[in-house]
Amino acid sequence: MSRVRQHVNPLNIRYATPVTPPCWADVFAQPAQPLHIDIGCAKGYFISDMAQACPDWNFLGLEIRAPLVEQCLKHRDQLGLHNLHMLFCNANNSLRPLLASLPQPPQRVSIQFPDPWFKKRHQKRRVVQPQLVADLAEYMLPGAWIWLQSDVQAVAEDMVEVFAANSSFRRSFEPPHPAPVGTTGPWLANNPLPAQTDRERVTLGQGKPVYRALFIKA
Repeated sequence: MSRVRQHVNPLNIRYATPVTPPCWADVFAQPAQPLHIDIGCAKGYFISDMAQACPDWNFLGLEIRAPLVEQCLKHRDQLGLHNLHMLFCNANNSLRPLLASLPQPPQRVSIQFPDPWFKKRHQKRRVVQPQLVADLAEYMLPGAWIWLQSDVQAVAEDMVEVFAANSSFRRSFEPPHPAPVGTTGPWLANNPLPAQTDRERVTLGQGKPVYRALFIKA
């Protein structure tokens, strides 16, 4: 596989066209199952692991780098998973039409280790923007949750600030399921989900912190 760029500018004109939503009955064997959307899912290992661990859920990954989507779909087909799909798209302009097309709103959304875009002038490229949060607020039902993780504290704080600014979400330190977690200062100490991203495993293996936060749809 050719070299995949680590960072992609979502404001580039080539990513300006929203994705056309698929027919969900063609994508998932059981479209009525609860749905987890992973925004910025990279190679898709996390959602692949989740799909295997939770066959009674559907999983949808959104990724802006097309070669990674192709790789994930091949892996899905090799595993024979019928509750997993992945789309090449820019989440900042494609999330809303996707949410509007779904047979039911997502019950979980995760945004994990997004591109940090450290320079001030580049922070408008970050995936967590007020409009993305507003779109989630419009379509998600009360009790649904948003799972945020980063190994960069400033990025985690920025994501938390944007979600906290929307009155439709409240920050929680007690995930309703599948397992409770402790806290480390203002951050959740553990991941309550039965899978980890590659970045999470590497970061923890190096003894470095992961900054985690949970928001519940009010």
